[in-house]
Formats: sequence, C-alpha cells, structure tokens
Amino acid sequence: MTWTLRTVYHVAGFSWYALVVKYLAAKDGDQLPTGIFVYGGPWKYLTFLNLLLQMTFFGLAAVTDLQQEKTGSALLKWKDLLFSVFAFPVGMFVVLLFWTIYAIDRELVYPAALDSFFPPWINHAMHTFVFPVLLGELLLQPHTYPKTKLSALAALGLVGLAYLSWIIWVYASVGIWVYPLLGYFSAAGLMGFFLFNMSVVTLLYLLGQELDGRLWRKSEAKTGRS
Repeated sequence: MTWTLRTVYHVAGFSWYALVVKYLAAKDGDQLPTGIFVYGGPWKYLTFLNLLLQMTFFGLAAVTDLQQEKTGSALLKWKDLLFSVFAFPVGMFVVLLFWTIYAIDRELVYPAALDSFFPPWINHAMHTFVFPVLLGELLLQPHTYPKTKLSALAALGLVGLAYLSWIIWVYASVGIWVYPLLGYFSAAGLMGFFLFNMSVVTLLYLLGQELDGRLWRKSEAKTGRS
C-alpha cells in the first residue's frame, strides 16, 4: 500500500508539472506583454526553472518507485540529493519570496498586465501549489540528506551564483531586468539582495532537514529507511 501510494503520488506530481511546463513553453511571445519572454523566453525566470526542477525530481522519484530501487542504489541517492539540496529549499523559496513581494507590490514581481494572459490557476500552479506538494513529499517518505551541510550549501551557492550571472547577462544583453524589482537596486544593493536570498534558501534547507528528521526519526529507529 505504501509503495502504491508513493508511486501514484510521484507519477501524479511529474504529470502535473509536465502539464504546467508544457502550457508555459507553448505560450506565443507575440501575445504577451512587451519584454516578458524576450531573450531567453521563460528560461530566465526562477519560477519556470523551479517547475523544471520539480518535474525532474518527481520524474526521477517515479522511476525509482517503478523500478523498486533498493536502499543505497545510485538512483535513490540522486533522488534524495535532488530533493534535499535543491527541490525542497528552492521550491519553498520561490513560494515564500513571490508571495511576500506580491503582498507588498505585485508590480515588482508579477505585473497586473499578466492577468490577461495567464489564468489564475497558472499563477497558483507556479507560485502556490509547489508548497503543499513538497510538504506531501516530506510526509510520504524519509530522505537521506548529505553527510556534511557544507557540501550541500556550497552546491546551493553555486547554483544561486549561476542564476545571478544569468539574469545580469540578460540585463546586459537587452537592458531588461527579469523582475522589475531588480531595477531599483544599485550594484551593491543587488549583491546584498542576492546574499539575503541565499541566507533564506540556506534556512529553508536546514528547515527541510529538521522536518525530515523529526517526522522520520522514530520510524527509522524501528524499521530503517525504505
């Protein structure tokens, strides 16, 4: 029963994210507000990259379930690494940051003009539903975290730096910031904002590790990891 539930959940998660990604990728740039998909299309948005990340994780999780991978297999290790270091902290970060900025001034992150092009369900698919889906994954099974926090956080930092370099490249190429909010920062302010965001992502990584430990510590002591 546990295997069946886990497999159905992972296949459903992969299918859901694949549907959302397909919808966004199929959007015609000519129909969108000026500058939205210029240079890099949806690939310059952290929200879209996070959807790809979540889809990849759930796809890999579904494969490990269907193949009934044994504890310690390479696929299981990669699945747990992908969830613990990237899918959980990045996914939670997207939800937290988006709705925080949206509550202050939506024009800084998701201009009202987009409401005419994206239905409400797409906004929530990108920025809301990620949260309960990740919580469901935490509740569904335990995950093995890296033995050293430093290596995990270093990997997160490198990914964050790569994304910062990408959005700066986009601005340097076409003169448009990926998010309007970034246009209000000086160079020093942009770096400070980046460091603040990485601090939040770090805390979310630690939160995921703590939640996983609290949820599964007693179970592991009795039965071991499945």
